[in-house]
Amino acid sequence: MATIDANIKNSLRKVLKQYWGYDDFRSSQEEIICSVMSGTDTLALMPTGGGKSLTYQVPTMATEGLCIVVTPLIALMKDQVDRLKRLNIPAVAIHSGMSFTQIDIALDNCVYGDIKFLYIAPERLATEAFRLRVQRMNVGIIAVDEAHCISQWGYDFRPSYLRIAEIRKYLPKATVLALTASATDLVANDIMKHLNFEHPHIIRSSFARPNLSYAVRHTDDKNEQLMRVINNVEGAGIVYMRSREGCEQLAELLLNNGISASFYHAGLPHVERAIRQEEWTKGKKRIMVATNAFGMGIDKADVRFVVHYTMCDSLESYYQEAGRAGRDGNRSYAVLLVASDDNSKITKRFEQEFPAIDVIKSVYEKACNFVQIAIGDGLYASVVFNIHEFCRREKLYIGTVRAVMELLEQNNYLTLTEEMENPARIMFCISRDDLYKIRVDRNDLDHIIRTILRLYNGVFTEFRAIDENLIAATSGYTVEHVKELLKRMWQMRIIRYIPANSSPMLFFNEERLPTKDLYIAPETYLHRKRLMSERFENMIKYATQQTSCRSVVMQQYFGDSQATPCGVCDVCLQNKKRHNIDRNSLSETILYLLRSKSMTARELCREIKHDPQLIAQTIEDLQQSGKISTTIGGKLIINE
Repeated sequence: MATIDANIKNSLRKVLKQYWGYDDFRSSQEEIICSVMSGTDTLALMPTGGGKSLTYQVPTMATEGLCIVVTPLIALMKDQVDRLKRLNIPAVAIHSGMSFTQIDIALDNCVYGDIKFLYIAPERLATEAFRLRVQRMNVGIIAVDEAHCISQWGYDFRPSYLRIAEIRKYLPKATVLALTASATDLVANDIMKHLNFEHPHIIRSSFARPNLSYAVRHTDDKNEQLMRVINNVEGAGIVYMRSREGCEQLAELLLNNGISASFYHAGLPHVERAIRQEEWTKGKKRIMVATNAFGMGIDKADVRFVVHYTMCDSLESYYQEAGRAGRDGNRSYAVLLVASDDNSKITKRFEQEFPAIDVIKSVYEKACNFVQIAIGDGLYASVVFNIHEFCRREKLYIGTVRAVMELLEQNNYLTLTEEMENPARIMFCISRDDLYKIRVDRNDLDHIIRTILRLYNGVFTEFRAIDENLIAATSGYTVEHVKELLKRMWQMRIIRYIPANSSPMLFFNEERLPTKDLYIAPETYLHRKRLMSERFENMIKYATQQTSCRSVVMQQYFGDSQATPCGVCDVCLQNKKRHNIDRNSLSETILYLLRSKSMTARELCREIKHDPQLIAQTIEDLQQSGKISTTIGGKLIINE
């Protein structure tokens, strides 16, 4: 652990208590924080749910200056900013869903205000607005979340992460804290290299969850096994499925069986999802049946079980989702249900989710047409992209489309963000000159047009995010009237208008290319295919193996070579049962042999031909129970 003054450690605990209400740090949090406080660039390998946000939040609140947090997860940004604000800690987020005005205000507040945390998406680091402002910010820490994205050897490599090292030139005194839940030695070294660490420095947290009992149930009647878990384990639970339809159907099945349940997936309106999550969090609903869209911002420590009705694509995903059980430290269960045809299903899914080059080019072309970006246009544009509507219209499997988008991102063409709240956007369909030639109502419409043109530039050449509340305040109209006027201009084909919505977005890193010119680097393609294959294979191996402790398999996968059996997973419990049977059988065999003649322990081992350690333990048990004893000559005899 980095050496820092005892008074500083006490002040860190005071900050922890003051803002978060905890008396002490857990696991390796203090070691990481002390390393950062000493000014040492640090790579922290921490499991999801291990409290990694505190490792940069506490030292930031204990020192002068602000912390820049780079993360690709916009939902995480919003969740963290909301949490910090509830603690009266000033924080802002910058991402591609914001208007230029909103971004300018946020950046100015970081320079001149009292902001302590700036959350930013990696693609925003290259913008002129950010680079001009960041040089004037008093930045103490740069926290890099999901740091494995910077490594070209990792599955989730994102070229935009390579820009992080560039901003270090403007912030030479800032300490870097890189955070990830998983990284091989190769990836870890790559992370430190690309972030320009002065010296390699890694702190590994344990991925063991002693209170979490992992189990795999092989069955072709998953509903029966699910009901068994729900009926035998008290408390709240999560059931993960892949499809939206499956979530709805299973929730209905549970309700019909008298179980309080709800469902959650990305197809529900944002407000409804928030209501459903709150009902479950507060205990009004016991079971949440959900896709992997359910997870971000879950703040419920007493989840007693997580059941995976369908298999994950990787152990990373499984560990993260299963780990939402038992965060209060009490005994909890993570159960994976596996049917006889699941292996073939996951193999088929792999084939669907790793598209051929011609499919990649086709999806790229269709996606650009879908968002109406012409060849040669789109550089740095961010546009709303309803991936589900796109897949429905083009009759494409969503897994294939997501895989294409990830490959396009790794080749630096575009970035698909996760679902987010998007502001309204407009673009004029006619030129400025033509605008004044058409006949419009020279009252409301003329006034609203002039207001928009005063507030926003660039609206004749690209979609611009607008703030309907700002337009209303400037024009003197109500927000409802502003929306009516925008819709009317849309109907008159004066503007194209996209109302505020909740949807993923496409951020174009390059202008749209002719499809024939789209180049997917072979090394990127083949490397990703190999990594995806390995992830699928490791998930299948975890589900099918019946000899090694589930927790040990998991920890070794994440690089912990010192993992020890948990004693509470289904394999450990089965091994204990088998061990007890073996010892009972050994006891009978030893007593049978000793009835014929006295023997030494060595002679018994030669005769029985079993594990010598187990024979020695059984002999000791028989001696302690008074059934056998040892003569002066070292022979074992039966006590009469």
